[in-house]
Amino acid sequence: MSMMKAARLHSVGGRFTIDELPIPTPGPNDVLIQVKSSGIIPNLKNVTTYFPEWYPFLPLPELPAIFGLDSAGVVAAVGENVTTYQKGDRVYINPGIGCGECASCHSGNATLCNSYTFMGYFGFGAGSTNVFKRYPYAGYGQYMTAPISSLVRLPENLSFASASRFGYLGTAYSGIRKSQLRPSQSILILGASGTLGVNATLLALAFGAAKIFVAARDPEALKRLQALNSQRIIPIQMGDEAIHAQVRRHLPDGVDVMIDTLGAKSPTALATDGMQAVTRGGRIIQIGGVAGPIPIDPHPFMCAQLQYIGSLWFTPAEGNELAKLFETGVLDFSLLEEHAYPLEAINEALNDIETQGNGFRNFYIAHEE
Repeated sequence: MSMMKAARLHSVGGRFTIDELPIPTPGPNDVLIQVKSSGIIPNLKNVTTYFPEWYPFLPLPELPAIFGLDSAGVVAAVGENVTTYQKGDRVYINPGIGCGECASCHSGNATLCNSYTFMGYFGFGAGSTNVFKRYPYAGYGQYMTAPISSLVRLPENLSFASASRFGYLGTAYSGIRKSQLRPSQSILILGASGTLGVNATLLALAFGAAKIFVAARDPEALKRLQALNSQRIIPIQMGDEAIHAQVRRHLPDGVDVMIDTLGAKSPTALATDGMQAVTRGGRIIQIGGVAGPIPIDPHPFMCAQLQYIGSLWFTPAEGNELAKLFETGVLDFSLLEEHAYPLEAINEALNDIETQGNGFRNFYIAHEE
């Protein structure tokens, strides 16, 4: 029986070890992928150490387990019912899958499934346990299985390394789509120097936003973002003065859209500050998960007809739309600094991304040929 290497976690809070396992066989409606790259998850050490205590309602896979999101590779084998993919196809594997049986899954929007689960990460409901059992393989293994419904075809001009950034890009893309941002409109991106924020900035340019306010603490990061388009991108230094005051100095009526990419360690006051920069009828999209609760006064929201919308991950259909944007040259990742690690250096990579990671760096596992 052919064997493969996989980095597995054997205990909560422990280190990953390199184990040898049999290469899996795809189910009738699945494919087997030879993984070429897989993104380094910045929050993985927190998830595998503290989530059982912090968020017991977000189940983890049964240990020992293979983790790893944002994987891309080549189809190595297909199930007996698969006709749309063949050996050699280049694909990205969207790790977000549902039960496959409910109305949301049937409509192609598994993000609304009560059993929605990130293969190789964590789940969002009790049904995730069954999903993990069906798909126990993930990106920190040389091979993995996945349902054909989760696949995104990759154009030849998009590298596997760049595809391992799709999770952050897709999350920002789905959020901007929900905001209904139109060409000539304006947008404020909170936490713009982070991975989600940099991707949201690239997408706002692609969507044709006339004014893109990028709010961050790091002045050097703000300079790098503004250099992408000095006419349309306006830096907002967080900490100097109120965010909304700086925005309204440029646009007295406020922005049409705010995308909140701030992470759990950010104070909620930044989010409420940014909300005050949104114009009447504007939309506020939450994709970062800032530590709540966020106080919202219903009366001003009602009078200004503001909308506060949560957005989780992205669908494979949205992933295919992103792939087309790369294929046509509307998007590219030439600004990213690539940091590749072999599978055996997974623990080192997780340490490095905690201390060296930023929105302009792409940390990933590069699997051996």
